[in-house]
Amino acid sequence: MNSESLRIADQLRRAFTGGAWHGPSVRESLDGIAAEQASHRVLPEAHTVWEMVLHMNSWVNAAFESMRGVPMPQLDDWTEDWPVVKDTDEQAWAAAKEHLHQSGARLAEAIQQFTDANLKSVVPGRTYDFYFLFHGIVQHSLYHTGQIVLLKRAAL
Repeated sequence: MNSESLRIADQLRRAFTGGAWHGPSVRESLDGIAAEQASHRVLPEAHTVWEMVLHMNSWVNAAFESMRGVPMPQLDDWTEDWPVVKDTDEQAWAAAKEHLHQSGARLAEAIQQFTDANLKSVVPGRTYDFYFLFHGIVQHSLYHTGQIVLLKRAAL
């Protein structure tokens, strides 16, 4: 059985939906944030919560697509690294959050189906393997979740 893939999928689910040792998940951290707060730039040099949600979603989707053979994007010309927030109403904010939650669940499911042998395969467009990528996505998501928690506290 693909036990390591199951463990990574579990870690991603905990990061996104809850039950993680570290504290609040992505979903829990975004609860209670309104569109106005999500689009408010608390610090002039920092990204907004909304920008972080779109950024996290871009990387989760890139990881998912890499499993299908699509090369990971190169940062120097990838406009989706930090997508621009275009519509800041509550409906658009709810859609952005839901899209991130769905993308995280889709990636966790795909990782769960990934064989442990494939974890050693090199990610298209990179020099590292899927094991490194998947752990990186978990770490990246939690890094930005911590930032969101701090911005949420500063804005509320």
